[in-house]
Amino acid sequence: MTPEFDLDAYFARIGYPGPRPPTIDTLAAIHACHPQAIPFENLNPLLGWPVRLDAASLQQKLLREGRGGYCFEQNLLLYHALQALDYKVTGLAARVLWNQEGAVRARSHMLLLVDLDRGPYVADVGFGGLTLTTPLRLATELEQATPHEPFRLIGTGGAFVMQAHVGDAWKSLYRFDLQEQLLPDYEVTNWYLSNHPESQFVTGLIAARTEPDRRYALRNNELAVHHVRGRTERRVLTSVAGLRHALEDAFHLTLPAGPDLDAALARLIERAT
Repeated sequence: MTPEFDLDAYFARIGYPGPRPPTIDTLAAIHACHPQAIPFENLNPLLGWPVRLDAASLQQKLLREGRGGYCFEQNLLLYHALQALDYKVTGLAARVLWNQEGAVRARSHMLLLVDLDRGPYVADVGFGGLTLTTPLRLATELEQATPHEPFRLIGTGGAFVMQAHVGDAWKSLYRFDLQEQLLPDYEVTNWYLSNHPESQFVTGLIAARTEPDRRYALRNNELAVHHVRGRTERRVLTSVAGLRHALEDAFHLTLPAGPDLDAALARLIERAT
């Protein structure tokens, strides 16, 4: 159990009014609601602010302040919620392959393994523009439907590769194994990703959120809306006001107060022109 976790506040934030038994149906419903309500975003690293992973800080930022976060924040928040519901859940780590196949990367992504009576499932609400919207059975070579793209797991050398069917091809997202990761493991990588001067989370703006029929994705000042049936709308945002509006409207973010954000957004626009 996680007694310090406010489960009612979490359910209010994600808009989940349903039952709470630790079943696959409950897990699937929560997994669908979470990425619709809590956007993937990296404003803290972009602004040079710390990214804290303790349970109290996660709840303050993601539940009470109306903010989002990246994989460690998103999946640790879900981890605490599932523990509070009496699920058996284990933190895992993955090497990102998306647009980087052939390179050897650090284990910079977090995901969860949830053990149910019917077998183990993978949960992941923190992979940005292609995050899962339903848990997947931990079974290889099996195409699994989700509310968005089909996904599958490929077995390779004692590990698993997560793939999504994008366009007309299977694309690899990340590789992981079943070695349990603990909070100190995540804190080391989290510090690197949120502080290294060449980290994508420090140098640019990234945001993502799902709806039942689409995905929203923002990379610096380029906004994309990917519809489930294949149509994509793209727009370049050319003003601070336009970026703020997109973050608030498409991504449902409550933006932090103060001048830091506008200054950072202005730098992004200047760099893109």
